[in-house]
Amino acid sequence: MASVFSSFFFFFFYFVIVSLSRVSALSSDGEVLLPLLNNMKVPNSVKSSWNSSDSTPCHWLGIECDLKHNVVSLNLSSYEILGQLGPEIGRLKYLQTIDLSTNSLSGSIPKELGNCSNLQYLNLCENNFTGQLPETLKNLHQLIVLSVFTNFLSGEIPESLFQIQSLEEIYLSTNNFTGSIPNSIGNATELTSMWLDFNLFSGNIPYSIGNCTKLEELHLNDNNLVGFLPDSLNNLELLAYMDVSNNKLEGRIPLGLGNCKKLNVLVLSDNHFIGEIPSGLGNCSGLTSLAAVNNMLTGRIPSSLGSLHELSVLYLNENRLSGKIPREIGKCRSLTSLLLNDNQLEGEIPAEFGMLSNLQTLQLFTNNLIGQIPLEVWRIPTLENVLVYNNNLSGVLPLEITELHQLKNVSIFNNQFSGVIPQTLGINSSLVEIEFTNNSFSGEIPPNLCFGKQLRLLNLGLNQFQGSIPSDVGSCSTLKRLILKHNKLTGFLPDFVKNPNLSHMDISGNLINGTIPSSFGNCTNLTTIVLSMNKLSGFIPQEFGNLVELQHLNLSDNHLQGPLPPQISKCTKLDLLDLGFNSLNGSIPSSFRSLTQLSTLILRENQFTGGIPDFLSVLEKLSELELGGNLLGGYIPLALGELQNMEYVLNISDNGLTGQLPTELGKLSLLQRLDVSRNNLTGSLSPLNELHSLLEVNVSYNLFTGPIPETLFKLPNSSQSSFLGNTGLCVTCLLGDGLACTKFINFSLCGHRSDQKGLSSLKIALIAIASLLICALVLLLLGFIYLKRRRPEKMVEIWEGRGASSLLNKVMEVTENLNERFIVGRGAHGTVYKVSLGPDKIYAAKKLAFAGKKGASVSMIREIETVGEIKHRNLVRLEDFWLRKDYGVILYNYMQNGSLHDILHEISPPPVLKWDVRYRIALGTAHGLEYLHYDCNPTIVHRDIKPKNILLDSEMEPHISDFGIAKLIDHSSASVHSISVMGTVGYIPPETAFTTTTTMAKIKKWDVYSYGVVLLELITRKKALDPSFPEDTDIAKWVCSTWNNNEAIEEIVDPNLIDELMDSAVMDEVIKVMLVALQCTSKNPSERPTMRDVVKKLKDAKVNLRSKCSK
Repeated sequence: MASVFSSFFFFFFYFVIVSLSRVSALSSDGEVLLPLLNNMKVPNSVKSSWNSSDSTPCHWLGIECDLKHNVVSLNLSSYEILGQLGPEIGRLKYLQTIDLSTNSLSGSIPKELGNCSNLQYLNLCENNFTGQLPETLKNLHQLIVLSVFTNFLSGEIPESLFQIQSLEEIYLSTNNFTGSIPNSIGNATELTSMWLDFNLFSGNIPYSIGNCTKLEELHLNDNNLVGFLPDSLNNLELLAYMDVSNNKLEGRIPLGLGNCKKLNVLVLSDNHFIGEIPSGLGNCSGLTSLAAVNNMLTGRIPSSLGSLHELSVLYLNENRLSGKIPREIGKCRSLTSLLLNDNQLEGEIPAEFGMLSNLQTLQLFTNNLIGQIPLEVWRIPTLENVLVYNNNLSGVLPLEITELHQLKNVSIFNNQFSGVIPQTLGINSSLVEIEFTNNSFSGEIPPNLCFGKQLRLLNLGLNQFQGSIPSDVGSCSTLKRLILKHNKLTGFLPDFVKNPNLSHMDISGNLINGTIPSSFGNCTNLTTIVLSMNKLSGFIPQEFGNLVELQHLNLSDNHLQGPLPPQISKCTKLDLLDLGFNSLNGSIPSSFRSLTQLSTLILRENQFTGGIPDFLSVLEKLSELELGGNLLGGYIPLALGELQNMEYVLNISDNGLTGQLPTELGKLSLLQRLDVSRNNLTGSLSPLNELHSLLEVNVSYNLFTGPIPETLFKLPNSSQSSFLGNTGLCVTCLLGDGLACTKFINFSLCGHRSDQKGLSSLKIALIAIASLLICALVLLLLGFIYLKRRRPEKMVEIWEGRGASSLLNKVMEVTENLNERFIVGRGAHGTVYKVSLGPDKIYAAKKLAFAGKKGASVSMIREIETVGEIKHRNLVRLEDFWLRKDYGVILYNYMQNGSLHDILHEISPPPVLKWDVRYRIALGTAHGLEYLHYDCNPTIVHRDIKPKNILLDSEMEPHISDFGIAKLIDHSSASVHSISVMGTVGYIPPETAFTTTTTMAKIKKWDVYSYGVVLLELITRKKALDPSFPEDTDIAKWVCSTWNNNEAIEEIVDPNLIDELMDSAVMDEVIKVMLVALQCTSKNPSERPTMRDVVKKLKDAKVNLRSKCSK
């Protein structure tokens, strides 16, 4: 009995122990979950909740189970978890939901996820996952939602992913996926949302997408997709949102052909779509947003869009739309934003726009609109932004504008508005931006524009405003940019309150008088101050020293007096300091040595005394130093030779300097222009012999002696006027330098003895005999030339040519008798062939055919005579020529880099053209034209200057070509009759349309106009009649309009120059060259400079052309 009792208790205790162990042991799902934490760093709230002593994980944070205690949901979203998702996740076979979104998980997505066969919802978005989507995801046959957006995933989407029949939503946005969108997408017929945007997908949009008939959201924007939009998209009748913007899609827009009434948002922007906007889009009655910005759409805006009564946003800007704006748009009563800017729209703004009672933003700028802004528009109470600049709008601003309580931005610059601005503007609204530049407004500036204390930009330049600047401007502490330049403003500058926002101020070109207020020092973040060309007087305030961010200070052309305040030396970021043309005095403060960022220092035409400071050598970035026209004395400091970046101008003229030119000046290896004229300098000019970069020098009216260095009198722009007033200077003319020496006829030859008492009778007799012989030879030569010119046609028939016939034979041999495959160009007067006679003997042969063309041979002779008689480094040089009965051949040196047109517009990809190369091309071309206009006798006018006629050698040096149309005109002729208009459309000046007779001076201005167009092409890399311009707009009008807008050179230049513009010296030079070009292309010929002036302007950094260009 005892043994039975003992056995009972043994089995009882064994059962209890086994049962207890079974109750306390963690379930298998729990045992899978715990190792996941080994590779993760989780917050304590998660770590403490996941207890291994629990029997099941069903009560753990982020875990849900079914009735059988199987884990069906893992949700640890937004717990700032670090680490990796381990392969253990694949052992949770009952999982239906995984949400680990918005953490910092990294590594690859484990392929073991494919084992979770019950998974319906997988969300791993907003993490740091890398690698590819696992191919094993195809095993998730019940998957409904896949979300992995905002990670670093890459590779291609597996074709098998879209074989999952249950898939309804897929979010792959903002990753690095590549390859094409799989064609299998058409198998995912349950899809309602597909987000593939912000990736690197390429290829076409599959046609099979039209099978996804349940699709409601389609996001394909910001990829590299190409090809056409498939018209199968019209099958998606449930589609509410479609965005394909910022791709490379092309062709016509095939939408609007089906039932699109569910469509709310359609975004097609930033592609290459062409053709017209489909009128069928008017059937998409549910549209609230339609955007097709920055495409190549043409034609008229369809009036059917007026049927879209729910439309709140319509963006059709930056296309090539033309015609009038349909008045039906006024029926879109829900519109809040209407953007039609940057098109080619014409006509008037429809008065029906007044029915858009919810309109907030109206952008119609950069079109060809005319007429007035309808009064009805100014009565829309919700109006906030009106941007209609760069049109031909006119009229006055009505009083109704003052009642718009929501009005913030009015940008109407570059139009023809006139009249007085309503003086109460600003009182009833909180204006933010006022842009009225380049109109014809008059009267006074309204006194309360900053009444709402939110005004950031006030740009009223280039108008006819009168009166004083309102005190409201100075007390506007929110103002960031203030531009009042080139008006007729009078009175004093206002006092400025403390304003940390103001960065740019330009009040130049007015009639402001009085002193500069010391309160300028309150605007401590000013970077630019331009007060030039006014009538300011008094001292420069020492408070300028507070402006530690100042980079540009231009107070030139005023009546300022007194010494330079040393406090300016605190403005250590100064890049440009221009105080020229005032009455400042005293010495240059030694504290200026702290201005180490200075690249331009202009103090010319003042009354500064003392010497040129030695400390200037510390200003290592100086590229332009102008101290001319002062009362400086003493020696030229040796330290100036240390300014290795001195490139543009060194002007110390018109002072009282003495002593010799220091040899150290020879170290200025970049210097282009040197002016030491009108001083008391002595010694020789030999220190300048090493300045090989010089383009212009002026040493006149000093006491220099000895020979003029050969490098100086051979400068392209050198003339004896640059050396006059130095009686001790002489020239050394070597054999072959006759042309250079003729420019220095007033100087004696070095070594020539001038102390001879007289000539002997024998010498006089010999000279007389020699003179008679020379006269006889000249008469014989003139007679021979006369006889030859009497019979030019006969001469052509029998003349075998200037060069040896053997050379002609070689030319014909290597070109296979001028075979077409050797053609490198065609011009109006001939065909050009490339001739390679050896490694160093490459020529261009131009063939001109005469047969059947009356007068062709005469034209040939004219071209030969024209080209043969001139020699200049920037003009194509004729090497040889041969004439035959039916044709002629002219031989030139071959230019390795082709024409400027090729470099700018034809070669793909476009070659890099640094600014210094462009500037050299501009200056060289100007030198060539100057030579034709002023140094050739008779004068030569090209009359077809264009990039195709500017050839570039291996060093990118320009050479003007094609004188076949150049007309030689006797310089003594006062008038030229029956002028025939030559040239190329886009480069022909406007006055030729009504010119029948003209003068030599006016004909030269034709070349100046054409040259100005070429200059603008160099700067913008746009063609003279670029297709991107609005209709009836050429490059001159476009640049002028864009510049007058806000003087943003970045919007004008070739984008490849933007990086260089970070250098303020480069930006300043680009701007000045552009302004020269605009002056050259003035519609009024009398306002155009001569080519001689152009050369000077290109080299003269002081020229101030920032005035309103002619319209």
